[in-house]
Amino acid sequence: MAITTFPTVDKCASIGRERDTVVADMDGTLLRGRSSFPYFALVAFEVGGVLRLLFLLLASPLAGLLYYFVSESAGIQVLIFTSFVGMKVSDIESVACAVLPKFYSGDLHPESWKVFSSCGKRYVLTANPRVMVEAFLRDFLGADIVLGTEIGIYKGRATGFVQKPGVLVGKNKADALKKTFGQTQPEIGLGDRHTDIPFLALCKEGYIVPPKPKVKAVTRDKLPKPIIFHDGRLVQKPTPIMALLIILWIPVGFILACLRIAAGSLLPMPIVYYAFWALGVRVTVKGIPPPPVRKSGVLFICSHRTLLDPIFLSTALGRPIPAVTYSVSRLSEIISPIKTVRLNRDRDLDASMIKKLLQEGDLAICPEGTTCREPFLLRFSALFAELTDELVPVAMVNKMSMFHGTTARGWKGMDPFYFFMNPSPAYEVTFLNKLPYEITCNSGRKSSHEVANYIQRVIAATLSYECTTFTRKDKYRALAGNDGTVVEKPKTKKRIMGC
Repeated sequence: MAITTFPTVDKCASIGRERDTVVADMDGTLLRGRSSFPYFALVAFEVGGVLRLLFLLLASPLAGLLYYFVSESAGIQVLIFTSFVGMKVSDIESVACAVLPKFYSGDLHPESWKVFSSCGKRYVLTANPRVMVEAFLRDFLGADIVLGTEIGIYKGRATGFVQKPGVLVGKNKADALKKTFGQTQPEIGLGDRHTDIPFLALCKEGYIVPPKPKVKAVTRDKLPKPIIFHDGRLVQKPTPIMALLIILWIPVGFILACLRIAAGSLLPMPIVYYAFWALGVRVTVKGIPPPPVRKSGVLFICSHRTLLDPIFLSTALGRPIPAVTYSVSRLSEIISPIKTVRLNRDRDLDASMIKKLLQEGDLAICPEGTTCREPFLLRFSALFAELTDELVPVAMVNKMSMFHGTTARGWKGMDPFYFFMNPSPAYEVTFLNKLPYEITCNSGRKSSHEVANYIQRVIAATLSYECTTFTRKDKYRALAGNDGTVVEKPKTKKRIMGC
C-alpha cells in the first residue's frame, strides 16, 4: 500500500471528535522533527556526561546507515544501546521528567496537535523507548496510553538492548495496536512514513503528516501545559552539529571558566568588572546603585538565577557584598570572592548575627528558587525585613548560549563552572528603588511577610514574570525527587589532603 493513498493531516476534521480515539506516532508526527537523535543526546549528556555524548556521536553515522539502508529498527537499536547501556533506569526516568519536556514542547507540530488534542482518547505508538517519552506524553499532552519500545533492564540498569518484540516499527507497531485494541478500530491514525502504513491501515481513518521543516511549532501560549520547572545543563537542543560543537568546546570552555573564576576570586572587586569584560563576560548594570550606608548596611534582596548572583551584585557595585546563602556546596564557598553565611532552613535563624552583619555593612540575600516565580516563604527574607528599613530589590537576569549555570539534579559545585564555560555569558543587574519607609516593617504599617511579598511583586513586574504558588521544595521534588537540602557530611577530626 503506497503512502500516497492516505490523505494529509490537514484534511482531517478536528471538530466533533470528543468521542473518537486517535493513535499517533511521535517523531515527525506529533513532533516536527523526524530525528530522535537530539533527545537521545540529552539523556546521554545529562546522565553520562560528555564522554557518553561523544560515544553516541561517534556511533550516529552507523545508526544512520543502518536506519536508511538496512532497517529503522537496527538504526534505533544502535542509538538505544550507545545512549542507555549501563545507565540507572531511575536516572533515565529523572531526565525524562525534568529535562526532555521543555525540548519536546518546543517541537510540537501544530497540525498534528490540533487533531490529537481534539479527540477524547489519545494513544501514542512510537519507536522511542517508552521510559524516555512517557512522562512528557502523559503529563503534558494528555496521552492516555503510551506504547513504545521497552528497554532491557538488569538490576535497575539498562542493558542497552530492547525487550521482545523489539523496536516498535512497521509490523511491530501494527501488532502492538492489535494487542491493545483487539477487534476494535480506533477512529484516527496519524503517521509520517511508509513504516507507519501497517498501523494506519488498522484505523478507520489514516492520515499522513508530510515533512515540513519550516512549519512553526506550537507557540508557548498555546501549549497544553506550561513548562514551569525545567532542569538540565544544555541550553540548545543537541543536534549532531551542536553536539559536536559542545564536545569540542568543553575542554576550551573549562580552561576559560577557570580563568574567569580566578579573575573573580583573586582580583580586587573594583576591577573585576573590567576583567570580566576582557574575558568575554558581559555585566550590564541598570538603575542607580545605592552608595554605602554608614549607620547600617543596605539589604539587597535579589531574584535568584544562579549561585553567582551575589558575586555579580558585588561586581556591579564595585565592592564585595557578603551574602546569606542556603545549601551551597563546599567548593562554591572555597572559590567565592565574597563572604558567605550559610543558613539551613531547618534551623532557627540567628537574628542577632544577621543584625550584626548589617551593622558592619551591606548584605545580600538571594533566596533559592527564582523568588519572583514562587512565594517569598520567607522565614528567610521576612525575618530580614524586620531588621532594617534599608531594603533595595535587585532584579537579576542572566543569558547563556550553551550551558545552564544551575541545576537541581546535578552537583551544585559545578554550577559556577558551567556558567563560565559559556562562550560569552552575561548578567544584567537592575537596581530598583529603595523601599519607602512607609512600606517597611519599622513604619509599623506592614508585616514582614507583606514587605517580602511586595518586594516579590516588584521584582516580578520588572522581569515580566508571573508569580505562582509553587515553592522551592515543589521545584526540587518535581525535578530531583528531594526537597533541595544539601546534606552536610559529618566533620571528622582527621584532616585529609588539606581539607
